[in-house]
Amino acid sequence: MARAYTIATAAITLEMPAKWLDNTLSHIKIPGVRQEKQGIARRITIDGLLVLSITALLINELGFSLSRAARMAETLANNNGVYSSPGGVGIHLNLEALKFKLLERLEHAVEVAPIPKRGRPPKNKTGRLD
Repeated sequence: MARAYTIATAAITLEMPAKWLDNTLSHIKIPGVRQEKQGIARRITIDGLLVLSITALLINELGFSLSRAARMAETLANNNGVYSSPGGVGIHLNLEALKFKLLERLEHAVEVAPIPKRGRPPKNKTGRLD
């Protein structure tokens, strides 16, 4: 089983707001993102982070729509950073450099991301024994 990361860790790694990431994953199926039933937190693998990173890059640098950027990012991630459209337009992405930068940011994000609390909150919030 591949290691997976929380939304908070992924947001710090991608340098994007967690809200953007959560909304993106609600609307678009990204490979490498484990989504289960409601109430269970999403988990994102390295492959999912790479596709999301490329998606954000295409949106921010080239002005693509989210759905178009996500489809193209998946192709770029699977084809060593090369994309060719049917009309002859090509994109070449230095995938190795992007992966290296992504892993550096991930290493930092793992250290600083908040750890999600699990279970129900305690009924007694004062700490006193009644």
